[in-house]
Amino acid sequence: MKKTHIILLVLVVVGISAIASTFVDFSTYETFASAAAKPGKKFQVYGFVQKDLEMKYDPTQDPNHFFFYAKDKAGNVKEVVLNDAKPRDIEKSEWIVMTGYEQNGVFYCSRVNMKCPSKYKKEMVTAGKG
Repeated sequence: MKKTHIILLVLVVVGISAIASTFVDFSTYETFASAAAKPGKKFQVYGFVQKDLEMKYDPTQDPNHFFFYAKDKAGNVKEVVLNDAKPRDIEKSEWIVMTGYEQNGVFYCSRVNMKCPSKYKKEMVTAGKG
């Protein structure tokens, strides 16, 4: 093999490894405690919106600042700041996945994915013919 082929092969392997390592970080959901153990590192935390606690969003003051409280799968409640507009119908969500990092006791997220309740009941949904 030529030297250029070997160098290209090494670069391809390094590139694939770098891409694969970014997917490994988000392969599982973490808790607020594991995020607090590594401040500044991004995590995906699975949890539930604490609908009985304060939510604050004032688009006239700052349309990209929404804060609320969430409980993770371990039962820890944490203040969460979303640096984006308030997600529509977040109060109705069954559960959420927050992508972000912990800093000074607050979880800052850049994205929130919500699982909202289904509009349809199982007994009302029919599929197929007949």
